[in-house]
This record gives sequence, structure tokens and C-alpha cells, in this order.
Amino acid sequence: MQLKFFDYYVLLFFLLAFVGWLWEVLLYLATDHALINRGVYRGPYLPIYGTGGLLLCVCLQRIRERPFLVFVSSMLLSSLLEYFTSFFLEKRWGLRWWDYSGHTFQIGGRVCLAGAVLFGLGGTLLVCWFLPLYQRWYQRIPWNWRAGLTLVLLAVFVLDATYCALRPNVGEGISQDAQFVMGSGVTGGQG
Repeated sequence: MQLKFFDYYVLLFFLLAFVGWLWEVLLYLATDHALINRGVYRGPYLPIYGTGGLLLCVCLQRIRERPFLVFVSSMLLSSLLEYFTSFFLEKRWGLRWWDYSGHTFQIGGRVCLAGAVLFGLGGTLLVCWFLPLYQRWYQRIPWNWRAGLTLVLLAVFVLDATYCALRPNVGEGISQDAQFVMGSGVTGGQG
């Protein structure tokens, strides 16, 4: 694997985080008929999708020619990331942003087989099909545009993460508990 520039990974992270956010928003729009920003952050991105996507791209790019192995590996890696992220979020803020307790073949409500299969399919599409397209797209964008976009996205993300470290995006349709106690105050809604 050749060495990539920092902006390559930052732009890929934000692209995948945005696609994940869009997926979740559309999923809840179709199932709950409500427009809900499902993430911990306020911006239109879900860092777990960006992180998971980068993890899959970095770890599985060498086996891109073996789609079944990419699928199984994507299922496993994504499920591990989802499980430990759920655990961390619950320990940090005392609530869950997702719960698969009602699903068949789930582990502690944190991961389930259906989700793992979807992440396996998504990871296979990402690694085997999308990543080569992204690499060609990335190379066509002038360096100064990539650098500027990288700086803007990182600045917005740092500001959003700083704000949401104290006031995460919670409320109806976002977390399993519409209200939670954090510090000395009770917060409900989207703040």
C-alpha cells in the first residue's frame, strides 16, 4: 500500500461519515417518518461510519480482489467497532444511541446479525468498488482545494466535537432515553 497524504484520509473520513449520516437519516425517515439527526454531533456526519470505513479501507485494501473475504472481514471489524463504540457512549453519557435488543442474534443490544450483514455488504462495496473510484477522484482535485477543504472540515469538526463533549445530540429518536442526567443538569431534546 502506497503512502497517502493526510488530506486523503481526512476527506475519505468525512465523505464516509456523511454517507453514514445520510443512510441513517433516510432510514429513519422511511421507518419513523421523521427527519432526525441521529449522531452524537450536530453536523451532518456520523464519525463511527467514517472511522469504520477508514478501518476497512486500510485493513482490507490488500484483499480487494477477494470479495467474500472482504465481506466476512467487514462484518467482523464493523461489529467490533459498533460494539465498543456503543459501550463507550453508554459509559460516557449513560445512554444508548442504538439498541438491537429486539433483533434476532444480537449481543447485549449493541450489535446484531442483520446489522453485521449490512455492514459486510457496505464494506464490500466500499473496498471493492468505491475505494478505486475515490482514489481517481482524489487525484483529480488540485492540492490547494484538497488542503483548504481538509482544514475547513477539521475546524468545523473540532468545534462540533468540543461543543458536543459537553452537550451531545440527544433526544426523541436519537438515543434510547429522551432525557438523561449529565453532571448536575437534566437535558432533553436536541439542546
